[in-house]
Amino acid sequence: MTFVEILLLAIGLSFDTLAISIVGGMCLKDLKFSRNIRIICTFGIVQAFFMLLGWVLGGSFVRYIEAYDHWVAFILLAIIGGKMILDSLKPEENKSVDLMDTSKLLLASVATSIDALAVGISMAALQFDVRRIVLALVTVFTVTAAASELGLKGGEWASRLIGKKSSMIGGLVLIAIGAKILIEHLAA
Repeated sequence: MTFVEILLLAIGLSFDTLAISIVGGMCLKDLKFSRNIRIICTFGIVQAFFMLLGWVLGGSFVRYIEAYDHWVAFILLAIIGGKMILDSLKPEENKSVDLMDTSKLLLASVATSIDALAVGISMAALQFDVRRIVLALVTVFTVTAAASELGLKGGEWASRLIGKKSSMIGGLVLIAIGAKILIEHLAA
């Protein structure tokens, strides 16, 4: 696998992070890069960690996770999205996808990183050596962090345009992402 292929793979893995970061950016106020660093690093580290975990565990693990990985991602995103929708219906909007909240940030990071586990398993099957897996991990971390920062800024901009409806729209987007993951895996 060439660097260009690894870069394209990293971009593909980062789309869910981008979408959730947009939703997070819609819910956060007063975004500054210094506040974002925690969020973007968490998304990048968790994505790279799941890929590394898949590579370490190798092909023997694939049969255990493949059966239900899409359900885990769907349930996590549906919980977060459902809470956002419920909170948006309250008289005073409660920003439920506050990615500054550690538990919500970790849930979102895990939900968007499950595919990276499967990619790591496939890299083990392709017999990636340590040098190539390190290159892949650094690339995935960097691309995921950049996608997260881009999403946070885009979400902040969208929130200014949409206003109070942003939490409802964000919740629907998260549920849609979870449903997309579920449908793609069930249809395969």
